[in-house]
Amino acid sequence: MLTGKRILLVIGGGIAAYKSLDLIRRLRERGAAVRGILTRAGHEFITPLSVGTLCGERAFTDLFDSGREFDVGHIRLARETDLVIVAPATADLIAKMAGGHADDLATAVLLATDKPILIAPAMNPVMWRNAATRRNVARLAADGLKFIGPNSGEMAESGEAGTGRMAEPLEIVDAALHVLAASGEKPLAGKRVLITSGPTHEPIDPIRYIANRSSGKQGHAIAAAAAQAGADVVLVSGPVHLPDPEGVTSIHVTTAREMLDAVKNGLPADAAIFAAAVADWAVAKPDAQKIKKTQASAPTFALTENPDILATVAKLKSGRPPLVVGFAAETEKVIDHAKAKLKSKGCDWIVANDVSPGSGVMGGDRNSVHLVTAAGVESWPSQSKDEVARHLIGRIAAALNGTRS
Repeated sequence: MLTGKRILLVIGGGIAAYKSLDLIRRLRERGAAVRGILTRAGHEFITPLSVGTLCGERAFTDLFDSGREFDVGHIRLARETDLVIVAPATADLIAKMAGGHADDLATAVLLATDKPILIAPAMNPVMWRNAATRRNVARLAADGLKFIGPNSGEMAESGEAGTGRMAEPLEIVDAALHVLAASGEKPLAGKRVLITSGPTHEPIDPIRYIANRSSGKQGHAIAAAAAQAGADVVLVSGPVHLPDPEGVTSIHVTTAREMLDAVKNGLPADAAIFAAAVADWAVAKPDAQKIKKTQASAPTFALTENPDILATVAKLKSGRPPLVVGFAAETEKVIDHAKAKLKSKGCDWIVANDVSPGSGVMGGDRNSVHLVTAAGVESWPSQSKDEVARHLIGRIAAALNGTRS
């Protein structure tokens, strides 16, 4: 997915610098050529030798290197790349970037480049919340630089926790793919992706229905990410209060049976992603008129099982998409239920998440998911639903293109 791409990695001074070594490996195994720049503070955590060994060429450290600067080496570094990644980006480095400083090799290159820049912040949570840092981040975002993370969790400092952990290497890889896609790289070009999103509404009478709290935010984010990656996207959406994603063919339905019909009409596809929270049951005979409240007794309803859209597509004898991905929204034993669903539905992957009331996932803007496959379980950190979408689409593109995920 990154074959032929040149990536310049700027490594700032923080304990998270050790993750940058794994990031180099992840980028190179996807075909990228990686060059590394270590700041002076970065030297305190990892060595130029370790960076150079993983990159396959000498790491760059000094703006005034007589062996490099005779031909204005920092300008070459700034231009001979497709993407610059800053990971970890410390509060100090972010401040220098926002101020336009160029007093060392890293900041000179960052000021001289005309290529996309992706920043992975890493710092103490109090530093991340500081008003100066927030101003600097806002300034860089307004200038068009992209950010991934930071994530929440335990800090290196004993007893410290909060938002400030550098994003994981695979998250940064996926964000890099997204940035490159936005600037011309389309890893899903020529692929057709079918996605379901939102809830379904199963009528009780003309004005009442059975439903759930799904907002459709995750499914719509996946559709947007797939379109940005170059896919021909068909989004089958239940009733939501969201705009249709740009560049997507959106089909609006209400009930589970309508959704199944729309999904069948949307095939064939290279990948099908079933993110919709489809109602398991429907009223067998909805009343033609509004049901009136009486003093006699509460109404009773006979329920009928809705079609299983995921299993129907996953078990098609012909026309089955090469990759079928289901979602499992659970309130307990999340991974156990997801493993059982993977087996019973016949799909390839399950994206499982905890939607219990305290999680804030249903209707919220963040998600924490587990990717369950036949190979095992991969737990992703809590992140925005847009980031989950980009991460998932990156994995799907890798699978469809036959590269390592």
